[in-house]
Amino acid sequence: MPPILLAVDKTYPKGLMWFRRDLRVDDNAALYQALRACRQVVCVFVFDRAILDPLPRVDRRVEFIRDSLLELDAELQALSGGLIVRHAAAVDEIPALAHELDVQAVFANRDDEPDALARDAQVLGALANAGVSFHTFKDSTVFDRDELLNKTGQPYTVFTPYKRAWLAKVDSFFLKSYPVRAHADALAPPPEAYRGAVPTLEEIGFQKSNLSELEIPTGTSGAAALFEDFFQRIDRYDAARNFPAVRGPSYLGVHLRFGTVSVRQLAEVAHQLSLQGDAGAATWLSELIWREFYFQILAHFPHVHSGGESKSFRPEYDKIQWHHGKHADQLFEAWCQGRTGYPLVDAAMLQINQSGYMHNRLRMVVASFLCKDLGLDWRRGERYFALHLNDFELASNNGGWQWASSSGCDAQPYFRIFNPVTQSERFDPEGKFIRRYLPQLAGLSNAVIHAPWTASPVELEAAGIKLGENYPKPVVDHAEAREKTLQRYGVARAKALQK
Repeated sequence: MPPILLAVDKTYPKGLMWFRRDLRVDDNAALYQALRACRQVVCVFVFDRAILDPLPRVDRRVEFIRDSLLELDAELQALSGGLIVRHAAAVDEIPALAHELDVQAVFANRDDEPDALARDAQVLGALANAGVSFHTFKDSTVFDRDELLNKTGQPYTVFTPYKRAWLAKVDSFFLKSYPVRAHADALAPPPEAYRGAVPTLEEIGFQKSNLSELEIPTGTSGAAALFEDFFQRIDRYDAARNFPAVRGPSYLGVHLRFGTVSVRQLAEVAHQLSLQGDAGAATWLSELIWREFYFQILAHFPHVHSGGESKSFRPEYDKIQWHHGKHADQLFEAWCQGRTGYPLVDAAMLQINQSGYMHNRLRMVVASFLCKDLGLDWRRGERYFALHLNDFELASNNGGWQWASSSGCDAQPYFRIFNPVTQSERFDPEGKFIRRYLPQLAGLSNAVIHAPWTASPVELEAAGIKLGENYPKPVVDHAEAREKTLQRYGVARAKALQK
């Protein structure tokens, strides 16, 4: 249940609302609680140098955040508030601001990623030493941490029973929005010395990306526009979601990641429609539940990613002998640059490189290809996605890669290996997606575009293709790679069973 902090009278004279991955006013748990608990609330966002400094100087996510802050600041000002924006180490800046502004409490929404938990522990300690309270709240999920446990009080490690428990527990209470605006009279503008425009990208050391060219809408207005569009076709989601050339997904991933939309509001709509028999909405709700499943896996089993390193949920799969060395590095580079010779894989990698987005079906295809065709450690792909995906979530990214590599808690069995050609034939039958990102293959027929090496010399010449020159030959033979993968995984499992 959402915690209630206060009685009729306000608990604190002044509080500080610390925005992080929740860049919206409406249905914001921590903001609501701050407004209820304090006579005055000042708001802050910190471009945390601990997160930003290691990033490349062009990053769409930083630009998305910056553009979304413009809208958040405008919304707060319209409610007689405003936003202090700092570029500093949050572990130092938040306690310093709390002292300078003479607040008695800091409010924030929870973030259960390991680095965020470590940061919050430091902030909590510094604030406690100064006599300032620190309150955090659930906001990015409907259920988190220990809210869904099995009959023995243990966390779920298989998705289907977790989903069943999620659906059994969810009701209008858990999906109810926080009425922030009803208490907005407690918002206070930043003191004169702290007022100022949201900094430009250049002022925080970054350069513009191609975000505006991609027409990715930012802020809560952007999220609302995307959801309005998706709502008109949500009933077709179950049928359309697997075809990358079709407008099937919601495209709300980046908005969920940075909280420019409320997961409660999305889940409430999907849940209500699914109760009415809408198969598309039910399938989409299942995807939202998958996200929460991976969140609670990370929270309960931190070994899957701790100290900046990922480990297999199933320890026996950490014993797999992945390819290493110069040739492995060349294969990885071919995968990264979309030069594997398998068109669907290459088109997908070009999509993420050019836009920071990759269709969900293709995330599974390219992940399987990296691990089970190229024989490369799944963590290499996990790190690549972490650097390039606009909607990167540590828990979902780790969970997805472990699913594809068969090393996770609820993984695809290792003997089920995606065939990149049959996946292409099934989910991009007319080659529309391939042609969008690999125009050099546009002249091939639908019959051979999925595997250009099977085309006759006459077909290749007519299409203007010279394999190995303007499009690569396959870097591996799928059938041979499949047999090697079965052996590789089988050895690891056999060793584990011997112990």
